[in-house]
Amino acid sequence: MCTVTFIPSEAGTIITSNRDEHISRKATLRFQEDTKNGTKVMYPKDRTAGGTWFAVNEFGTVVVLLNGAFQNHKCTPPYRKSRGLLVLEIISAESPIDLVREMDLGKIEPFTLIIYGDSRLWEFRWDYGRKHLKQLNRAQSYIWSSWTLYDEKAQATRNQYFKDLIAKKEDLDGQEILDFHRQNHGDFENGFVIDRGNGLKTLSVTQAISGNGRCRLSHLDLDTGQHKAVSISTTSQLIPGS
Repeated sequence: MCTVTFIPSEAGTIITSNRDEHISRKATLRFQEDTKNGTKVMYPKDRTAGGTWFAVNEFGTVVVLLNGAFQNHKCTPPYRKSRGLLVLEIISAESPIDLVREMDLGKIEPFTLIIYGDSRLWEFRWDYGRKHLKQLNRAQSYIWSSWTLYDEKAQATRNQYFKDLIAKKEDLDGQEILDFHRQNHGDFENGFVIDRGNGLKTLSVTQAISGNGRCRLSHLDLDTGQHKAVSISTTSQLIPGS
């Protein structure tokens, strides 16, 4: 939930996420399949809080979570609800965008959401006091890094790695992007795969490739090397409020 990239390609829109967490916090390897609010959703499940950082629904909408908003905030627990549980509420809503506009986020820790659906890309940030929602150009490539783990200097370096990747090849496929997310660039503190002395580590890489009425989901456990993938049919759904 701490590094996310969005890349449009001929193979379909590719969204990839690295999950940086304490080694004590595990997740299910297989994708959890649930029906919430009448909507079918798939996601890797966090076994600690029961939520997720990456979810897809039957309409092809993808919601990805990063911790923090615009800067490294001060933690002030207890919080009312896990941010991972909010992801499940949003992915199963009739209109994810309308829900984030309306939902009460009081006593929720700051976070960033990347929401993609019906060929529209949105960035939503909550910074303790205000909601910040903007629509992005889905024809462009983007990278996000969590402010809770990566300072301004580290983010600038990571952004440059990403720009270099995009510049190397006009059209990237899912495997090439997955391989990029598996690199640490010789830096276990701030690379794409971290392993810090305090127990923080990149545990997995999750990816969704959406296009032509299908979504291919893959989940790679970096500790075990296990790789699970599933392909699902999706139906178009307009996202009201967009």
